[in-house]
Amino acid sequence: MLPVTILTGFLGSGKTTLLKRILNEKHGMKIAVIENEFGEENIDNEILVQDTSEQIIQMSNGCICCTIRGDLSRVLGDLAAKKQAGEVDFDRVVIETTGLANPGPVAQTFFMDDQIAGEFLLDAIITLVDAKHANHQLDEHEVVQRQVGFADRLFITKADLVDEKHVSDLRHRLLHMNPKAAIKVVNFGEADIKEIFDLRGFNLNSKLEIDPDFLAEDEHAHSHAHAHDEHGHTHADHDHENCDHDHGHCDHEGHDHAHHHHAHHDDKIKSFVYRNDRPFDPNKLEDFLGGILQIYGERLLRYKGVLYMKGVDRKVVFQGVHQMMGSDLAAKWQPVEKKTNKMVFIGIELPQDLITDGLDACLA
Repeated sequence: MLPVTILTGFLGSGKTTLLKRILNEKHGMKIAVIENEFGEENIDNEILVQDTSEQIIQMSNGCICCTIRGDLSRVLGDLAAKKQAGEVDFDRVVIETTGLANPGPVAQTFFMDDQIAGEFLLDAIITLVDAKHANHQLDEHEVVQRQVGFADRLFITKADLVDEKHVSDLRHRLLHMNPKAAIKVVNFGEADIKEIFDLRGFNLNSKLEIDPDFLAEDEHAHSHAHAHDEHGHTHADHDHENCDHDHGHCDHEGHDHAHHHHAHHDDKIKSFVYRNDRPFDPNKLEDFLGGILQIYGERLLRYKGVLYMKGVDRKVVFQGVHQMMGSDLAAKWQPVEKKTNKMVFIGIELPQDLITDGLDACLA
């Protein structure tokens, strides 16, 4: 299986700088780079699909480069066929999306198309965020929020143009949109190759890494809620001043906005973590998640979980993109381990209370 990395980020975030570094460095890898110029708007697809004179350029370090227009599945299929025929040689693929692209459909290609899924393995989505312009871009363009929400790793670029507090506040904002992506500041595309490749962001495994700062805040919000409300309501139920009446707009777990500087950013894309130490009833959970995916699948960007199921001595892991979910059995629960459910959901104005209550109702 040939691993694939999707490189995304808004215009001017530094994708080309990073790509040049990947292509010019002596790392011994043979990388095929697909510069993805397709898009729903502003390109007449009919004309472009007929123009199949795609150029494949061989680089001095063994990488190959091609600019594609048209259908990604077809280009990947052509590349795989050329590799099998011995016409080109590569052992991994990097897809650079245009700055205006939503990475969702690109990621879905690797789950929807059986031929592609049989030859390519989606490794990770890496999103570059321009420190200087990010807040404005996140406010103005939902596609930038989507790029953040889909990411397995976030690189903050151009941090030398702003002060440390600005970077810290930006990190905090990104964290609330996507707590499962590691966030790193990189200068001039100088990211370690090990932080770009083989991240296994789409692997089904028994680790679910969520930023500890996010979990600490989450814990604080829970204890805060229980301390102040004997009815077990979370603080979010009553935090109306920072909320319009649709509770989908509430900050994660109803955090007290006064503590943070991102109060004025009401991002559509948010995340929340569900945790519970009681086991799930497998049938109830399957029905419930199936329903959630049908109704909210388009709004769900990424979701992952490690689950404790009644009657199963192994961890059950699941993850998905939009409506496409995969699940599998992972390692056995070790005697020293605390059996628990941990799930993270990243999406657009998700009904957190409804999903949380529904999951509670699936417990055995």
